[in-house]
Parts: sequence; C-alpha cells; structure tokens
Amino acid sequence: MTGKAAGAAAETKSVRVRKRMNHRTRMTVILLLLFAAALAALVLVILLGRTVNKLPLPLPWSNERMSYTSAEQTAMQAQTAFSSGLCIGENNVANEAVTLDGYEKGGLFSIDDRSVVFAKDIFEKVYPASITKLMTAILAMKSDKMGERVTIQWQDLELESGSQVVGLRIGDTVTMESLLRGLLIHSGNDAAQAIARVVGGTQENFVKMMNEELSAIGATGSHFTNPTGLHDENHYTTVYDIYLMLNEAMKYDEFLNIAGVGVYDFQYWDADGNEVHVTLDSTDHYLTGETEPPKDVTVLGGKTGTTTAAGNCLAVLAQNAYGQFYISVIVGAQSKDILYSDMNMLLTQMNA
Repeated sequence: MTGKAAGAAAETKSVRVRKRMNHRTRMTVILLLLFAAALAALVLVILLGRTVNKLPLPLPWSNERMSYTSAEQTAMQAQTAFSSGLCIGENNVANEAVTLDGYEKGGLFSIDDRSVVFAKDIFEKVYPASITKLMTAILAMKSDKMGERVTIQWQDLELESGSQVVGLRIGDTVTMESLLRGLLIHSGNDAAQAIARVVGGTQENFVKMMNEELSAIGATGSHFTNPTGLHDENHYTTVYDIYLMLNEAMKYDEFLNIAGVGVYDFQYWDADGNEVHVTLDSTDHYLTGETEPPKDVTVLGGKTGTTTAAGNCLAVLAQNAYGQFYISVIVGAQSKDILYSDMNMLLTQMNA
C-alpha cells in the first residue's frame, strides 16, 4: 500500500472513531435527559398526590419551614393576606360541627377566601373588655411616637382597684415599644393609659381618635369611651368589628412581632434611674402553653378580654395545615375553660 493510500485509510478509520464517540455522547445526553424528565414526573406525581389526598403541607410559620422562610418573609405573607380584602357574611352562618351556648357570640373568618365559616350574632352589640386594646395598639403604631421614652404620670395610674397592670409607678420611664408589649402581651391598663396620654395628648382626645379610627376601618357597630376596655355602658363593639380590628392590627410590623409572644422581659427605669426588669406572662393560654390548639392548627396570637359584663373573650389569628390564615372570635363565655374549649371547636373547622 502506498503512503497516500495508507493515509486515506487511517483518516477513514479516524472518522469512524469520531462518529462512534459522537453517537455515544448523544446517547449519553439523551439518557440523562430522559432520566431528568422521569425524575421531574415522579416529583410532580408525589406533589399532586399530596394535594389531592389533602396531606398536611409544611406550615409557613412552623419550625419545619423556618430554615426556608424567614420571619420577614412570613410577616410579608401575613400582611399581604390581611390587606387583600374583607370577609363578608350574614349575622348568623350555621356550621353543624359548632354550637356555642346561649351567652356566647362568635365567628370564624377565612382570610384567604374572604368568607365567614361560622357566625353567631356577629353584628350584635357586645362588650369587648380588653380586646379594646387592639385599637389602642393600632393608634400607637400609627403614631410618630413609637421611638419616644415616656415618663409615667399620675393620670396613667388612675384605675379601678384590681385592674390588670404591668406595675409602673409615677416617675418611672419606659419606651413606647415596651408599653406596647405590656399592653398586648400582659394587657396592662397602666400601659394603655400612658399610651393614650402620649399619643392623644389627653385621654379624651385619644378616645375621639379611637372612634374616628373605628369608622375608618368600617367598624360602625362600635363606640369606645376609654383605651383599656374597663366596663362602660357606652363602650361596646360587635364580633365582626373585633375581626376588623385584629385584621387591621395585623398589617403592622410591630404587631406581628408581638402577637405570638408568651413571656416578655419588661424593662423600665425607676424614678432614681435604676433599671428594672419584670417578667410578664401573656394572658392568652395558647401562648403560655396552658391550652393546646387542635391538631394541625397554629395559633399565632391575638387578644384576650375579661370583665363581669363582657364575660371571657378571645380573638386569635391562626393558620391551618395548608398555610391559610383565619381569625376566630368568641365573646361572652362564662369561664376560661368554656372559652378555650369552644375556641378549639371553632379552630378545628379550619381544616375541615
């Protein structure tokens, strides 16, 4: 064989080798693509199966998702939900699984689909007790006073004997943030009075601001006479208006940061400048662990209220197994045990 012929033969063999290599490469790529497609299809089938069968998905607020969803992202999710629209329903909406006794009124409001799941006399006049403090908190958060330090005055401590307080005295100084926490976590009436004075200038002006804000958010069945919720015949609301107030409060970062706190280290300075710390427990039994919510329900916070005329009252924000938000309200329960038992009956319907 001549050199020219040998070179041609070698070149032909090289071409065949390259073709075989290219064919193997293409086959490898095709197999990898088929494997990836099969894997994606398997994941899709699993996810669809979980949805169809209504298996619990990870909760956006739960520890299971905490590494993937930051507190800031979760707060944004809640704020979006509570800004999207209002629940609309009748005065009474039956649910065969829920029965409240003759004294109680209540409602379960689905934030995501803007519906009323259950209602009993939600537009009827009731006394709110310390649930009033939701409106006190809203005005504080709306004000430009949140960065201030407050010196406690005698007007702040003019309260009925036996009132729930955080324990402040004349001359003590405390931040507005701490007052807000003492107001919402421990339901301190002294904190409410101090906030009203600072934000409104006088309690009378603050009460006027409260009623203006009630009108602004559509709570037309309410009229307030004080920032604490201590009983007054002319201080009243409705279950639906309580829903409106909690819905409004949830739009504020400060409230989202406080709503679910069970125990708080309340800090202030006495008249001599000494730093003082007091441990304050939440008045909400869900947050202190005294009451367990139903399975696959997460109680994120809310507000309690109790007076002789109002009975035992509770408004909570909660989330179901699928990450959907609800507000649940009960007023007029004859005891704490009845209140939390009936609240659990309502909350169970979030996953029904």
